[in-house]
Amino acid sequence: MQVAIAPPPIPVGKIKSFGPFGPKYEVGQALRQLDDGDWMIEITMIETAEKAEYRWTHLNDDPEAN
Repeated sequence: MQVAIAPPPIPVGKIKSFGPFGPKYEVGQALRQLDDGDWMIEITMIETAEKAEYRWTHLNDDPEAN
């Protein structure tokens, strides 16, 4: 039996960057929970509109973009 666990609060629509000087991305929806308890979040790169998956724990550490 699989137990559904609610994702952490995701700042959907927020613009963040990979570290203080990295490329900007827009935060999307939670996709799935990983075996280690982390979550994969959909992100969209601002410059290219490319979609990617990114770990919640990494996203949480990234600063909001100016």
